[in-house]
Amino acid sequence: MTVEEMLKKIHETKIVPVVVLNSVEETIPKMQALINGGLPCAEITFRTACAGEAIKLAVKTFPEMLIGAGTVINRQQCEDAIASGVQFIVSPGFSPDVADCCAEHGLLYLPGIVTPTEAMAAIAKGLTTLKFFPASDFGGHKTIKALSAAFPYVHFMPTGGVNETTVLDYLSDPKIIACGGSWMMKGTPEEIEAKTRSAVELVKNL
Repeated sequence: MTVEEMLKKIHETKIVPVVVLNSVEETIPKMQALINGGLPCAEITFRTACAGEAIKLAVKTFPEMLIGAGTVINRQQCEDAIASGVQFIVSPGFSPDVADCCAEHGLLYLPGIVTPTEAMAAIAKGLTTLKFFPASDFGGHKTIKALSAAFPYVHFMPTGGVNETTVLDYLSDPKIIACGGSWMMKGTPEEIEAKTRSAVELVKNL
């Protein structure tokens, strides 16, 4: 899948669940809960010891899912994540090394930015879809609107503090392709499934 095709898929999905897996055993129940809830997409954070193994299991078990690696902060993590079979890479900030690695592999990279200077650094690497993180701590939608005025060709994926009460406001903006969020990931697999179904229902008419 090309970068453009992946961006289109994420835009259609509207919500990218941010998933923290503390054990490999959590992988299948949580991924299945997302699928059952109607959201076959996950950004699995690369900040736990089992992340690489969990991502490999998720990719193998659920080929129908869009699975990315999040919290990727250096080239080695990026190489490891790509070797695990992920389809996109997400960072909390902007890393030129990760940007280069993704470009070499033809993979979508969504770097985190909060300032015009960080946006310009990402744009200089040819990136025009950026994660805005942590969104709620840095002005939320209001700041994205200000950045959009300065960079009208840039699109955003706000993440951090996004929830069921704010997601519709974000997604009403054509400059926002999707929202990253973890509010549906709390609780048992059954609770995750129910919250995911509710989230999908909430955004389905956008």
